[in-house]
Amino acid sequence: MAADEINPVDLPEADLAIQAAPADQWTGFWTRQNMLGDIGGLRSALAGYGVTLALTETSEYLNNAKGGLNRGGDYDGLTTMTLKLDTLKLFGLAGGTLNISAVNIHGRNLSADKLGTLQTASGIEADTGTRLWEAWYQQKFLDETLDVRAGQQSIDQEFMVSQYASTFVNTMFGWPAVPSYDMPAGGPAYPLSALGIRVRAHPTDAISVLAGVYDGNPAGTNDGDPQRQNAHGTNFDLHTGALYIAELQYGVNQASLGRTETANAGLPGTYKLGAWYNTQNFADQRFGTDGLSLADPSSNGNPAEHSGNYSVYAVADQMIWRLAPDSMRSVGVFARVMGAPGDRNLISFSANAGVTLTSPFEGRDTDTASLGMGYAKVGSAAAGLDLDSGNRVRNGETYVEATYQYQLTPWLQLQPDIQYTLNPGAGQSPNDPTLRLGDTLVWGLRTNITL
Repeated sequence: MAADEINPVDLPEADLAIQAAPADQWTGFWTRQNMLGDIGGLRSALAGYGVTLALTETSEYLNNAKGGLNRGGDYDGLTTMTLKLDTLKLFGLAGGTLNISAVNIHGRNLSADKLGTLQTASGIEADTGTRLWEAWYQQKFLDETLDVRAGQQSIDQEFMVSQYASTFVNTMFGWPAVPSYDMPAGGPAYPLSALGIRVRAHPTDAISVLAGVYDGNPAGTNDGDPQRQNAHGTNFDLHTGALYIAELQYGVNQASLGRTETANAGLPGTYKLGAWYNTQNFADQRFGTDGLSLADPSSNGNPAEHSGNYSVYAVADQMIWRLAPDSMRSVGVFARVMGAPGDRNLISFSANAGVTLTSPFEGRDTDTASLGMGYAKVGSAAAGLDLDSGNRVRNGETYVEATYQYQLTPWLQLQPDIQYTLNPGAGQSPNDPTLRLGDTLVWGLRTNITL
């Protein structure tokens, strides 16, 4: 591959669409790729210097119709701005990309206000505010079979990712329950990120290997709300241990590196196996340093500590049916499972799986209809402490989600959604651990706008 060719895997869908668009891509309000078009020539001018400006707005209204903490609805939204610089066009260095992004989070969080679930209803829920998200530089080497990324990174953009799971609204289809609860501050994942370095190699067209090391706690401290401790995303800390993560990816019937199409008519799939390790000390969820339960009145109240924390995981995405090799109509399935030690973690196991139908109706090539479910299991030590305390003993929480993405225009997507959660909070109310919450039923509408 020539040094100035772009690997599509590194580009957001909006960028790919822009590259494929004709010269009049900015004309026609309802047919162009971006709602704001060329912004008075700004995008075209920036593109001449290798700069891509991407703006997106995700807004949603979700309503809890039954169970949980309270009934009622909330609005929340996420505005994302990304600047991507191609160093070849900018100053002649082939294979380099500088990426800077910021987010504005607005509205209220339905899950905290009205649900009380462990597996939160929306992947954009977070503390309100404006923050730096990512700021990294990536350089490709060896005919683009190797690349290195360094800087402030959100690892949910590359690790543990399921292609077919990305159509859903529930948080856990994006960043799953195990890392969300078991990594300090929920890990370097939206809305947080951490300084680090990632190496990716493509030894063959079918195999990719990713490995990275990042700061162990993106909040910089274990005290208080991590999103408030790092309120603007600018705590560039390297003093809270280290997070190591590696992932092996195997592609079936995939396009060769640097190409978007494959001559192979077989159904494509991707299979991933990974693990992470955090070097910090982690508190036992049940016992103190004196060997007594933390619920025992005689306990000294100091949790025993475990050196390090870890998890292993597997992800599978597979297309199982396609109307024809050149047809958009297809069915894909996915599954993702992961586990972690039950003595030092709130969640010891989580899984999600589902099915996605692309182009479900004639003339709706870019629509998707999806059905999925997820499960999170409370660790044995945390459940044991519930028993010792006389509270309801937490076990597992399960949710089911059905969603439809309707592409109204190239830049506007409407997404009605419904979710049902069984045994919210794994059987325990966050407001009163002696009580059980009723099952929740959430309905709502999300809009995705490419500005």
